[in-house]
Amino acid sequence: MNGVERGPEPEYDPDLDLAQVRAFAAVADERHFGRAAGRLGITQQALSKRVARLEGVLGVRLFERGAQGVAPTAEGARFLEPARRLLDAGRAAVEAARGAPPGPLRLDVWGHLYAPLRSVAAMTEAAPGLRVEAGAGRDYPSVAEALARGDIDAGFGRVHALPDAGLVRRLVRLEPVDAVLSARHPLAAADALRPVDLRPYVLRYPAETVRLDFLTRFADRFGIEARQGGPNLGLDAFLGRLREEPGQFTLFPADVPLPRDPGLRVVPLVEPTPLYAWSLVWPAGREHPAISELLRACADLAGRRRWLDHDPARDWLPDLDQP
Repeated sequence: MNGVERGPEPEYDPDLDLAQVRAFAAVADERHFGRAAGRLGITQQALSKRVARLEGVLGVRLFERGAQGVAPTAEGARFLEPARRLLDAGRAAVEAARGAPPGPLRLDVWGHLYAPLRSVAAMTEAAPGLRVEAGAGRDYPSVAEALARGDIDAGFGRVHALPDAGLVRRLVRLEPVDAVLSARHPLAAADALRPVDLRPYVLRYPAETVRLDFLTRFADRFGIEARQGGPNLGLDAFLGRLREEPGQFTLFPADVPLPRDPGLRVVPLVEPTPLYAWSLVWPAGREHPAISELLRACADLAGRRRWLDHDPARDWLPDLDQP
């Protein structure tokens, strides 16, 4: 018109409502509109409206219903991780505007029979002022799921599989492992044992064998064929069974505070010494500000208490745990 050429239309940049994004993330986590509504404290009708409005803004369908419940569409799956980062950024922006410090680091641990909280306590002592809110996860997969949902900020325990996509893993402690056996065990009087000395005996698991990857890898590596697992009934019940079985043994990290019991012996392992690997995990791109402080504390402990000492000629680690 009038000989004037118009430039390209400006690209549309949709305004995202965080309440709608939060509704989407809750449904994606719960795979159920009713449960997601309960989690957010709103009605299911209000939740459905928020998701529908978000779909209208984005111009895509985010969920599909099937026999197994609600699942994200391909578009919804692509949107999920950026949506979680957006919610994290929103919380950070509010905290910055209010001049409030970040909330405490929400840290879940797993591997409870091996007392992970003693290591967490050492970390917090090495970092005065670090605020950690510790919780209990069932196992590594459940902690990884909680991290993906944003329910927690970090996890601590043994990562017995390759970290899930989107998670960062940092090895922070390698702990020597001892043999624990009945005082009536044929090897109970030894000052130290080699792993191969244990071949004729039964390795007892404190839970079902499929749940304790470290013990299985140890047994495979050193030719220990006899293995016995069972339900996890707690430390006292487990040690009580071990006390009554002179042909069995188990493994515990050396610094675990086992109860004093004249019916049990704890014997160091040498040639090689097995090491139990403790790691921190957290979401890539969603690092809580306290993570760097926690890693500095771990580095301090590695220097003062030799938390990361590892000599391949002297020690044994499963391949997955190699530094």
